[in-house]
Amino acid sequence: MKYGESVFDVLYLILTVTVGVIILIKARNGNEKLMGAAAVILGCGDAFHLVPRVLNYFIDADFTAALGAGKLITSVTMTLFYILVYHIGRSYFGLGKNRTLTAAVYALSALRIALCLFPQNHWLQNESGMTWGIIRNVPFAALGVIVIILYFRNRKTAKRFAPMWILMLLSFAFYIPVAVFAGVVPMLGMLMLPKTVCYVLIVLIFAAAVTKDAPMPEEVV
Repeated sequence: MKYGESVFDVLYLILTVTVGVIILIKARNGNEKLMGAAAVILGCGDAFHLVPRVLNYFIDADFTAALGAGKLITSVTMTLFYILVYHIGRSYFGLGKNRTLTAAVYALSALRIALCLFPQNHWLQNESGMTWGIIRNVPFAALGVIVIILYFRNRKTAKRFAPMWILMLLSFAFYIPVAVFAGVVPMLGMLMLPKTVCYVLIVLIFAAAVTKDAPMPEEVV
């Protein structure tokens, strides 16, 4: 088990960051650079949690604080990832500016990050209480709903991004039970594997959009 999960985690991190860097190099405008940045942020953020997790399997040391701090960092970077995915979608679908919706995205993101910083989360003890697991994930879920609906409504506009909404929906479906109930039912942690697969597919869609499609529109804020 530890070998299979460790190989999976390492390959995921290498693939995500490498593809993100390639996208940044090949990006033809500012909006495509956001796609590369989103991939790099996703991989680097997850590394803070996954690297200590892998090391914990093979090194006899106390990684409690590192694992907890890694979860905090991952929570923040995942929020940033969805902000970028929101802007990428608006530009890709040519939707123009929507300051009200954009303000809602940033407000929910700020609330999510602020809640993650509360000491009641007990990150350094790597203890995920159910109550705060729910509290900090309410604005994150709301953010996810906004982005998923954005991509769902425009799924027929651009064939390349058509699967994005279902991949994000599945990622949340796998993530929420882990974030809320994993402290009670540790086996739920296995759901992070299919969640990770969803994110890999999203990153590969970004890569295909940059390397195979015509240039995307510039970023819309």
